[in-house]
Amino acid sequence: MQSTTKPYAESCDQNRAPILAVIAPLYAGRQRLLEIGSGTGQHGVHFAAALPELCWQCSDRADELPGMRQWIGEAALPNLPEPIALDVLRDPWPTPGFDAAFSANTAHIMPVEAVAAMFRGLGEVLAPGGLFALYGPFHEDGRPTSESNAAFDAWLRARDPAMGVRDRTWLLGLAEDNGFEALAEHAMPANNRILVWRRG
Repeated sequence: MQSTTKPYAESCDQNRAPILAVIAPLYAGRQRLLEIGSGTGQHGVHFAAALPELCWQCSDRADELPGMRQWIGEAALPNLPEPIALDVLRDPWPTPGFDAAFSANTAHIMPVEAVAAMFRGLGEVLAPGGLFALYGPFHEDGRPTSESNAAFDAWLRARDPAMGVRDRTWLLGLAEDNGFEALAEHAMPANNRILVWRRG
């Protein structure tokens, strides 16, 4: 049986502390969180360890799960269950009842139809009053907010035309269409932001 190399994303180590500083008070009192696009699982391990009262459910496409399971298995945290397969365009969504959701560095990797599907799905599985925090770079009214974000957007689109830094105004409209109200925004290092919504 072929072993899976344990994945590692340097960006997760770089951004986990400033993200945690925002989400720790945000998710205080929450019980069940669904993370969309957990990738390596590093964020899930770090945040679940720091927020022991919150059950942190990682998810991603099926091909990402073997590596993620290594991080989660080694952590052996009681509030970090087995990750679930969730391609937002194809897989069935988990049973509703989550009161929080989180996603980092996904919206610019997903095609626009997948970003829309993410909001639709979360609108169904999040309980009323549930919170969704989305971390990443965002354009403002169709324009990059920094030279680095402009360069990143160009690099993404050269790699795959379906990728690209998403516009904040578009995301706000998409969220509203799916029953979310904008709650807060947080400026983050390296020209990133955290956008926060509450399900109505």
